[in-house]
Amino acid sequence: MEYRKFGDTIVLRLEVGEEIAESLAALCEKEKLELCQVSGLGAAGQITVGVFDTEKKEYFSREYQGDFEIGSLTGNITRKEGKPYLHLHLVFGNPRQNVCVAGHLNRAVISATAELFVRVLPGSVGRRMDDEVGLNLFQFSQDS
Repeated sequence: MEYRKFGDTIVLRLEVGEEIAESLAALCEKEKLELCQVSGLGAAGQITVGVFDTEKKEYFSREYQGDFEIGSLTGNITRKEGKPYLHLHLVFGNPRQNVCVAGHLNRAVISATAELFVRVLPGSVGRRMDDEVGLNLFQFSQDS
């Protein structure tokens, strides 16, 4: 992972074999990031994405292996219980198959490169479990 700061934005490049979520979490710890907007693109060979089943209140994940272009990585970074909380979604596909897949990013191992922009916002937002919805939602309070 290599990155440079430009004002309120961190421009980040991931190398072959690096994993997106792990790398972003490490960046958060190193730079003490509390609240960020994330966007990016790249190429990955191993991807796990999920979709949330609102009736069962659980994620169902699927793993993919092959040559994939990341057409869009978007999301946010907050904190939950003092640790980085990544909420990322990914759209990826294989142009030879003319198919795209989207979902909640669990894991993506870079196969060529990834170029990410992490916009750092002032302040902090926490997370709290909402039992009715079954998800960790934004918590806008002093103790987040």
